[in-house]
Amino acid sequence: MKLDLLSIAVLMSLSFSPVSASFFPSITSIPRSLPKATAGAWDVFHNFTGCHSGQKVNGLSKLKKYFGRFGYIPDVGANCTDDFDNALEAALRTYQKNFNLSVTGQLDDQTLQQIMRPRCGNADIVNGTTSMNSGKMSSARLHTTAHYSFFPGTPRWPDGERDLTYAFFDNLTDDVKSVFSRAFNRWAAVTPLTFTLVDSLVSADIRIGFFEGDHGDGQPFDGALGTLAHAFAPPAGRFHLDAAENWLVTDNGSTLAQSSAFDLESVAVHEIGHLLGLGHSSVKGSIMYPTISSGVRKVELANDDIRGIQELYGRKINSNGTTTASAGETDASENSAAHYGGGSRWFLGVLLAVGFGLLDL
Repeated sequence: MKLDLLSIAVLMSLSFSPVSASFFPSITSIPRSLPKATAGAWDVFHNFTGCHSGQKVNGLSKLKKYFGRFGYIPDVGANCTDDFDNALEAALRTYQKNFNLSVTGQLDDQTLQQIMRPRCGNADIVNGTTSMNSGKMSSARLHTTAHYSFFPGTPRWPDGERDLTYAFFDNLTDDVKSVFSRAFNRWAAVTPLTFTLVDSLVSADIRIGFFEGDHGDGQPFDGALGTLAHAFAPPAGRFHLDAAENWLVTDNGSTLAQSSAFDLESVAVHEIGHLLGLGHSSVKGSIMYPTISSGVRKVELANDDIRGIQELYGRKINSNGTTTASAGETDASENSAAHYGGGSRWFLGVLLAVGFGLLDL
């Protein structure tokens, strides 16, 4: 990808600010002294349990700014008040719908627990146009409901750019680099895209780095257990992770029980989805779900992720010229079987056979 002068200037300004992150090669290497994930950047919000419309509570303006950051309240501004007003109630209702919570418009315990979880720094709603929980019908097949989303305008990498390159700001070890290689390969397995590591930041399509606090892109990190990372829509190619977090480098499928370390590959797979054009999804099991707790490893693409990315780029073309099956096809057949039940599957099979002319009745 060719960079213009402004992009190069921004790139150079960022290249001086990466800091060393803490990486742990395995669960057993995590020190016992490492604090458990009990308090995070938004832990203070638990004080608002039970708040509802019409109240005025000290500090509620910080929660409004949280919702503003993730797209639920547009134009929050610096003068927002501590009043539980209509804007906050509307934001809460949308948030609760997106995260499959009871839509009460109140700060119940379940909602606050979700709000306080570490998460991706990308907004759930961009310019008031995207929707995590649209419940749209998948274009792959009928009878499948999709919840994936795209950035406004549905940006993607151009058709002529299917072999993408990536580079790192940081001097990372081979073990850490291999985590990102595995994460990229998960998306390459279901699309025509390929990803190759290169040395040059200037020529790379995708540029990855670990930063702390305000690092010049308008999306400052907020310390441990807050926003973990963020990535920009294509073709910007910017992927930043919070160096204040503790990162685990592993591929053994284990969890990080009771530690405050985060599985690096899990976060990387999610952010690469953004780099390719996907927004957030309300499907809790999907990679593009916005939150992930410490102690969780989630690296396998869900059907919702695959349907979304294949809508942007199509299926992977195999060496023999065939294409991989889409998630929508598999999901549709599973949904049909579940809907009709075991006792009716034989009858459904007969109807399908008649429809395709394989059986006369």
